[in-house]
Amino acid sequence: MEINGKVHCFFEQSGTFKNEFIKLGIPAEDYDIQDNFGQTDHVVDLFDQIEKEYDKTIKGKTSQYKTIFDDITNDDLIVAFFPCIYFCAISQASMSLGTVNYRKLTMRKRIEKILERSHNRELFFSLAVKMIGICLCNGIRIVMENPWAEQTFLKANFIQAPSVIDANRMLRGDFFVKPTAYWFFNCSPTEGFTTQYDKQKKVIMKARKAKSAGLCSEERSMISPDYARNFICDFILGKKQDFRQLSLF
Repeated sequence: MEINGKVHCFFEQSGTFKNEFIKLGIPAEDYDIQDNFGQTDHVVDLFDQIEKEYDKTIKGKTSQYKTIFDDITNDDLIVAFFPCIYFCAISQASMSLGTVNYRKLTMRKRIEKILERSHNRELFFSLAVKMIGICLCNGIRIVMENPWAEQTFLKANFIQAPSVIDANRMLRGDFFVKPTAYWFFNCSPTEGFTTQYDKQKKVIMKARKAKSAGLCSEERSMISPDYARNFICDFILGKKQDFRQLSLF
């Protein structure tokens, strides 16, 4: 994929992907409602931006409101780490009356918890679809990321199958296996070939507690810079890397 414009990293506070794009000579910026890492270039409510742009792009409503999508061109790329709090395996398990977290609750409270989670999941699902719909209708290239464990909501409930499934992220230098799916819209992934082994035990950093929780208050799972670089080169740029020191693994 050729990127003549800029990469817009949605829902990324850590700056990991942004900084790796910049190292590769591609301008990139982060967008998120929080800035707990001091890396967020645009502190903005992305959900609000998606809703307002959806009204303009899809519903055709007249609006004087300018959104971040107005400045994103067809030469750019969006990489969206869409919040998985209601799509992941833990959330799926929380739809059951027998889940461990509900063991001290009355049956009435369990039902209320499940219905609340179902409502929130529907909200997040609609926002993900609206975000992609905006990009499809405006010709904007976007890659959306989300977990791909045994039980994830998007496995059987999304608008198309993933373009790439990375079943073991450690092979590309990440901290954990964490199977992950990537959906490419208005673009196609390149062929990946980087395999990286690291026998040293790495310690994962955790985000600080959010001052303003917003809709997603959980600490973020970190991605290693090695993984970000290898993923970008393998599936976005199609760039073969020249490693000067080979692994002895």
